[in-house]
Amino acid sequence: MESASAFIDEKIKELGDWRGKTLAKVREIVHEADSEIVEEWKWAKPTSAGTPVWSHGGIVCTGETYKNVVKMTFAKGAALKDPAGLFNSSLDGNLRRAIDIHERDKVDEAALKDLIRAAVALNLNLKGKSKPKPRLASSKRAD
Repeated sequence: MESASAFIDEKIKELGDWRGKTLAKVREIVHEADSEIVEEWKWAKPTSAGTPVWSHGGIVCTGETYKNVVKMTFAKGAALKDPAGLFNSSLDGNLRRAIDIHERDKVDEAALKDLIRAAVALNLNLKGKSKPKPRLASSKRAD
């Protein structure tokens, strides 16, 4: 069984145009932003080869490719501050936000790294809140 990283490598190679180069650059930025990011390959089915996914404490973002755009969709993007205004797609939803990157677009790498780090922090914060807090044993007895 091939690893998710191998599937992503193959996708980049298969595209062979600006979209492949852009997906490779996005992947590089994601890993530079967080060295603990895990690559996954999700949602493969007969009608779709699947989608690259980067996770840390939950899904951070996906890297989808279409004819005219490479789309980075942030799973919890609506909860993230975006001071650089990178989000330019899926702005009406309650949860997701996306960045559509077109052929000649210049990506603000520093702002994108900040957004990725914020998404990871949100995932880890939410993950921590979902676990019940352990109770400490007390030496005092209630009489």
